[in-house]
Amino acid sequence: MTMPFEPYSPDPGLSAIMSERRQLTNLAYRLLGSLTDAEDVVQETYARWYAMSGPEQEAIENPAAWLTRVAGRICLDVLGSARARRERYVGEWIPEPVPDSTEWIGGRPGAGAPAGPADPADQITLDESISMAFLIVLEAMTPAERVAFVLHDVFRYPFAEVAEIVGRTPAACRQLASSARRRIRAARPPEPPPSRQADLVREFKRAWQAKDINALIGLLDPDATAIADGGGVVSALARPIVGGERIARRMVDITGLVAGVTFLERTVNGRPGLVAQRDGVTMVVVAFGVADDRISHIWAVLNPGKLQPWITD
Repeated sequence: MTMPFEPYSPDPGLSAIMSERRQLTNLAYRLLGSLTDAEDVVQETYARWYAMSGPEQEAIENPAAWLTRVAGRICLDVLGSARARRERYVGEWIPEPVPDSTEWIGGRPGAGAPAGPADPADQITLDESISMAFLIVLEAMTPAERVAFVLHDVFRYPFAEVAEIVGRTPAACRQLASSARRRIRAARPPEPPPSRQADLVREFKRAWQAKDINALIGLLDPDATAIADGGGVVSALARPIVGGERIARRMVDITGLVAGVTFLERTVNGRPGLVAQRDGVTMVVVAFGVADDRISHIWAVLNPGKLQPWITD
């Protein structure tokens, strides 16, 4: 007897749960500054979901909110131990760079999303929230401050929901976000348009390749800072270099070390940056901070463990 063919129909509940993966990864990356850690958090979040019985899952009215709450709490725990791990890290620690920002702008879906803060000036766009400069400022915050700020100002979660994740009152979370907001505003000078930033990065690359120290000095802010992250795996600057002229001279000094390296202009964390490759293998990813029409910060990531997203670049 031939059984009637029944076309496969995916479980709509499963599809809805799995559709949150990108949102959770976006959130965890901004909270932790590490794509590797973010993916671990998402895996653990789903593991906890599937560890529940069917009736337990069905009893959850809003699975998406449950997943976010669990992921946020895991991130909070990770951030609590991150400072100790940073102290054991060899050399300077820089957030893990990610490629073109179009893959990292998720945000909370518009349908049914809670209202954002009353003051539009308090709203940070998702594109801004992955810039290296932004992530560096987040690193200086307390775990609770960082979680409250990112959930509310970046992903627009109301303080009532944030409070459930942070374990504090909505009023306390509002104060945490306000404190974080002041840090962000104090540390973020106005940026020129992306096209101008791209021009500065391109001119920097040309001047470096030409060993034009005067051109480099002209492109760098007098108080510029350069930081390199090798993680103890590859050689990197032992400590930050401060001063535009010092950075320019150091860049010229190391030109011999980059022989045979191809520099590609790429988007790094939503901003114009450079990717250095040798024989098609990414060796360094460089992000830039720009202020007052000059390069104010250079962040060079050499640690191979942080360059996995760039393998197929």
